[in-house]
Amino acid sequence: MKILYEDSNILVIDKPSGIAVHADGRTKEKTLTDWILKNYPRMKNVGEDEVYEYKNRKIEIKKPGIVHRLDRDTSGVLVLAKNEKAYQFLKQQFQNREIRKIYVAIVSGNVKNERGVINKPIGRSPKDFRRYLAGRGARGEMREAITEYRVLKRFEEGSLRKISSRFTLKGSGTNKKFYEAPPIKYTFVEVRPKTGRTHQIRVHMKYINHPVVCDELYNPDNPCPKGLKRMALHARSIEFKDLKGNVVKVESKIPKEFEKIVK
Repeated sequence: MKILYEDSNILVIDKPSGIAVHADGRTKEKTLTDWILKNYPRMKNVGEDEVYEYKNRKIEIKKPGIVHRLDRDTSGVLVLAKNEKAYQFLKQQFQNREIRKIYVAIVSGNVKNERGVINKPIGRSPKDFRRYLAGRGARGEMREAITEYRVLKRFEEGSLRKISSRFTLKGSGTNKKFYEAPPIKYTFVEVRPKTGRTHQIRVHMKYINHPVVCDELYNPDNPCPKGLKRMALHARSIEFKDLKGNVVKVESKIPKEFEKIVK
């Protein structure tokens, strides 16, 4: 686990894609929490653990020093509190929306506007308990969610090309028909969430019909760019105040697989 910043109170790491921040009580896969407890055992009782019910049994989730989280397949900067004082201090900044977060993402399609603001409350999906939803059809508590974005680059993969399709004509056997397939369009965007809802960026980009590519939950039917084998969402930077009141900005490099695709 790469450490991007550390002082006596705060730790910022570069979380890889494919690792969950904490356990869900249902699987035994290794998580970031396991790494924290091994390398920073004093953080064991920092913060607030989570308790929920699953199949009529209570499950306690350990979240040592975890002030915020990134989805399992999202990579990038993640802030951890090394003691209770730092935890409460950072938590207050998140609640007051004083912390600035910047993400980058590759999304499906050609985003028309150079900049935009998505201001749409988020609720639960009525069809899949894992998913959240903005707009019509959302259920349960609707929580305010605001996301700003700007286009960094638009690009295409492939070009007009002939593709063969077999079909059968009555009484004349099987034939081939050729047709032209247009190039696949993508957009590289910078995203600034102003609120911190679960799956917020993924849900809001889906809402404007430009879901994050390679997102199996919100974009299962659109193709992934060639060579990309992970969800294309990365926490690029975070800006917060340390306990002395100094502004700290920590950045994570854009993943190499993103750079290869959008160059």
